[in-house]
Amino acid sequence: MRIIALLLLCLFVCGAAPVSTYKVVKTYPHSTSSYTEGFFYLDGFFYEGTGLEGHSAVMAIQPETGKVLQKLDLSPQYFGEGIVDWGPNLYEWTWKSGICFVYDRFSLRLVKQFTYTGEGWGMTRAAREIITSDGSDTLRFRDPASFKETRRIVVKEGSTRIDQLNELEYVKGEIYANVWHSERIARISPRDGHVIGWIDLTGILPESQRLDGESVLNGIAYDTAKDRLFVTGKRWPLIFEIKVVQRR
Repeated sequence: MRIIALLLLCLFVCGAAPVSTYKVVKTYPHSTSSYTEGFFYLDGFFYEGTGLEGHSAVMAIQPETGKVLQKLDLSPQYFGEGIVDWGPNLYEWTWKSGICFVYDRFSLRLVKQFTYTGEGWGMTRAAREIITSDGSDTLRFRDPASFKETRRIVVKEGSTRIDQLNELEYVKGEIYANVWHSERIARISPRDGHVIGWIDLTGILPESQRLDGESVLNGIAYDTAKDRLFVTGKRWPLIFEIKVVQRR
């Protein structure tokens, strides 16, 4: 009992968030040509935004087969980043171009575009706001009608700021965030930015199956209807459906 009490005291004082692990439920095919920057699941399909100039695209994909059902290539000067659905539309923003494209989700026809300052990395949504990352320790909440920032939170574990926040997903009232070049996903409070917990995905894809040092974890999607969580990475050969498991 004394040891448990000391551990709990350390968690309280140090601010360390609990760490969970995972169990793979199922795998799905994923193209190793897809440099994944944005990823979500909706109405039976994976939607994916890919990066790199000359290779950036947004796609609707059939999960079981990996077949691309719809695809829109960006002009070669754009490096595509995070994507998110909003009503009948799909938003996709860019790394350094300061442009967010808005498409009709069903046809991928361009509807309009917004401009913004700073870098574009990940993107997800809550009920009334779009949430974005820029590689720093700050997440910004935006008005979907104007893409203007309405508020921001700084992400911390205790007093330690957590930066390199990348691809995002909103899961059961929490923001899940990939930490670039890390095997962990941070579970973040959208209220004040504190790290609620971590999901440690170490070993989910062996190094032998990664094309290079940039083939890192960077893709989180959640199926709200069936409570399914999916993860993938840049040029990974697989998408993993996982269950989060508490460490004993």
